[in-house]
Amino acid sequence: MTTAHPPQLDRALGAYYGLALGDALGMPTQVMSREAVAQVYGHLDGFEPARPDNPVSAGMPAGSVTDDTDQAVIVGHLLVEGDGSVDPLRLAEELVRWEKEMRAKGSLDLLGPSTKAALDAVARGVPPREAGRHGTTNGAAMRVTPVGIAFRAQPLDHFLDRVVESCQVTHDTTLGIAGAAAVAAAVSTGIEGGSLDDAIGSAVDAARAGARRGHWVAGADIAARIEWATQLVGGLPHDEALDTICALVGTSVASQESVPAAFAVLALSAGDPWRAGVMAANLGGDSDTIAAIAGAIAGAVHGLSALPEDAVATLREVNGLDLEPLTARLLALR
Repeated sequence: MTTAHPPQLDRALGAYYGLALGDALGMPTQVMSREAVAQVYGHLDGFEPARPDNPVSAGMPAGSVTDDTDQAVIVGHLLVEGDGSVDPLRLAEELVRWEKEMRAKGSLDLLGPSTKAALDAVARGVPPREAGRHGTTNGAAMRVTPVGIAFRAQPLDHFLDRVVESCQVTHDTTLGIAGAAAVAAAVSTGIEGGSLDDAIGSAVDAARAGARRGHWVAGADIAARIEWATQLVGGLPHDEALDTICALVGTSVASQESVPAAFAVLALSAGDPWRAGVMAANLGGDSDTIAAIAGAIAGAVHGLSALPEDAVATLREVNGLDLEPLTARLLALR
């Protein structure tokens, strides 16, 4: 039986475990097309092992988390270590160490393209403030949940300073920061007791402000695309809505696709953490990250008590997850 927690701690734990829940649901379908997911799984409705031919997650058992959860835990520990600040060089060191461990275990689940390029630049002596100037993918958004746990979304400028610290070394761009700001603000708003609509509104405001930070890069406005994507799926039947997300919003690693796709899934699922994760898993593409983002926000709004107890037990058992102590320390920063 799940231990009863104070409401704010329940929502903070919901965010972290919701991220892991979505991550594990989306793990086997990542880099598959929606059509391929349907052919292989029919309608995926729970944890599944990865197929041996999956180029990223081959060999991973059902319920396994990926780099989304691992990196979010790394950022959480660095926030605690830095008393609320993330040192960019420490983050670079920890990400490099993590990838070495993954390679040693024979894992194919390694650093994403923006993160890898930025860390290679740091290794060549490029200053951290410059290393992330081309990072536009969703790596910062997928790992930013602990920032949302540790800080209130208001005042927004102060909150964005913390978001930028978690982005800078790998995704110091208008798109990378806007995507991460949207996710962190939505998580923070849920933890503060806000509704799903409150969380989405906070995400739009933060994405709009975040797009004024970092190095400018060309790309569609993430705030506008979140608003559009959440309206796009309104009233559509389930399967048609998922097809529409794939066709129009997009499910790639690009921040301006995967972050709005996660919010579309949230709107479609009415913010239910399990339903959001399952829907995202059936999208294919960067399904683990889309599901992780949606799960973190839904979990923040509804709390750990809204996650299926058996699923959380599986996450703990398969991955050795024990997020309670870290979450409590992050919440203490708040």
